[in-house]
Amino acid sequence: MATDFRGAYEESAILTADPCRLVVLLYRAAVDAVGEARRHLAAGEIRERSEAITRACEIVAELALGVDHSKGGEISRNLVELYDYIQRLLAQANAEQADAPLAEAEQLLKTLLDAWEQVEAAAALPGPGNEAAAVQPEAYAPVNVTG
Repeated sequence: MATDFRGAYEESAILTADPCRLVVLLYRAAVDAVGEARRHLAAGEIRERSEAITRACEIVAELALGVDHSKGGEISRNLVELYDYIQRLLAQANAEQADAPLAEAEQLLKTLLDAWEQVEAAAALPGPGNEAAAVQPEAYAPVNVTG
């Protein structure tokens, strides 16, 4: 029953979130999935490790699909290349059953999460003349985050 309430709460948070918040939620989910994959790898749980890596790959793919190249220019290209690199690390970790690529992917995702949390916090600052809106990257518009 508690799981039902948590799921409903999470779904409500996703459906009512602004684009910046959605990106933060996706990054957190990706970091969590990679961390879960690392725990399953250490425990020798092959199927669970593979499922967690697949979930992380799907989230990173969703993040890549959400990049708006018409507004992002070089930054959006670099971000998509970074997502591609993370995807390759995850595939390597799954194929080789190795922790090092998972650790690197996790660290990259945490760095991106930290940056987006700072953007989100800056955007929430009250007051006239708040330049936080200018800080918010326009190159990002997540799509289909509930699917």
